[in-house]
Amino acid sequence: MNFITTFSNAWGHPELRRRITFVILMFGVYVLGSHIPVPGSNPEALSRVFDTGEGGGGIFNILDMISGGSLKRISIFALGIMPYINASIIFNLLVIVFPQLQELQKEGEAGRKKIAQWTKYLTVALAMVQASGLMMIFSGSSGGQSILLNPSPFSYIFVVLTLAAGTCFLMWLGELITEFGIGNGVSLIIFAGITAMLPMSFVADVQNAITSHRVPQLLITFAILFIGMIAFVVFMHLAERRITIKYARPGRYATPTHFLPLKVNMAGVIPIIFAISVLLFPATIAGFMPNQGAQNWANAFTGSWYYYFIYFILTVLFTFFYTAVVFNPTEVADNLKKNGGYIPGIRPGKPTADYLSRVLERLTFVGALYLASVAVIPSVLIQGIGGLDSLNIIAGTSVLIIVGVALDTVRELEARLTMMKYERALR
Repeated sequence: MNFITTFSNAWGHPELRRRITFVILMFGVYVLGSHIPVPGSNPEALSRVFDTGEGGGGIFNILDMISGGSLKRISIFALGIMPYINASIIFNLLVIVFPQLQELQKEGEAGRKKIAQWTKYLTVALAMVQASGLMMIFSGSSGGQSILLNPSPFSYIFVVLTLAAGTCFLMWLGELITEFGIGNGVSLIIFAGITAMLPMSFVADVQNAITSHRVPQLLITFAILFIGMIAFVVFMHLAERRITIKYARPGRYATPTHFLPLKVNMAGVIPIIFAISVLLFPATIAGFMPNQGAQNWANAFTGSWYYYFIYFILTVLFTFFYTAVVFNPTEVADNLKKNGGYIPGIRPGKPTADYLSRVLERLTFVGALYLASVAVIPSVLIQGIGGLDSLNIIAGTSVLIIVGVALDTVRELEARLTMMKYERALR
């Protein structure tokens, strides 16, 4: 997979060039909006919360990373796209629990549109709750300096509505990118935010190295972690188990043998994002409590061994759970049987489903350990080394998102190029 060659070939096609240009323009809109502060807010007071780690500031550094630095600047996109991601995950779980939603999803496009509409409603509700929690936490953690220029109930409500509206705008922006651009719009928005912070992160690390008189050691550590993380994530992202599939009645254009690829990391980065959401929940609840001790506990919890242990366990559990959501062995086995396909040495039907389940369990176990390790170990190392706090931007979740989105986008470009080649051949 050669990114430069693929991008160059895609740029040569007017339609793909138009789609790529559209994505770049939408990136520009996102970056511009991430630097527009909410009217009536006081970003300087909020920066103190992050710099001192008060009131859960350490926890919200994670959310700030995913939002591309918008939270620390209290911009109109401060909440990022996280409420929409959480709403989507919740509905994926509800579809499993409630048979009525399963039937609705099976109705086709109409059913999926209905679920998508409900997901948007839940996104608005989650954005309002999260914005309210953030405002209450930050208002009590800014050292007596209000994060609102003119504190009043009206100003509070206005800021909450503005933050929720920013999330809704990003949700709409993601849909536009998916429809008129290349790749998944929501993933690309997160990708744009993280990559926009990379230059600032690198400069901050260089400044820390100079100040601490440890330039060679810290820069070497930076390079090793950066290159090693990217290489490892690329390898695991592309790793897959191919299961041989044969057809008893090959069609006119079919071949007797096919392969069913099962990725080691089938769940993607979703389990980590969901784990982060769960870890952020106590801090959000603490914001609604008048007792300052609850907020102090939320802040002390972040970065502790308990925090990383729970983070690791949650990531493993959600990996197993979400893999079960995106891949149904019984459904795959039934589809193979209907099309005359079978796995050599395995009887069609339930034996095939059981075999796929066993293979999937082993792959998911490896994938879960991989995701949890990538999410937790780099952060622990950075915290232990010291002087490279800003390196968190390229550790764990960030690298998974950057590499995963980049590879998936290149694959879509290659697929579109192949489709265009076939279309020209059939003319």
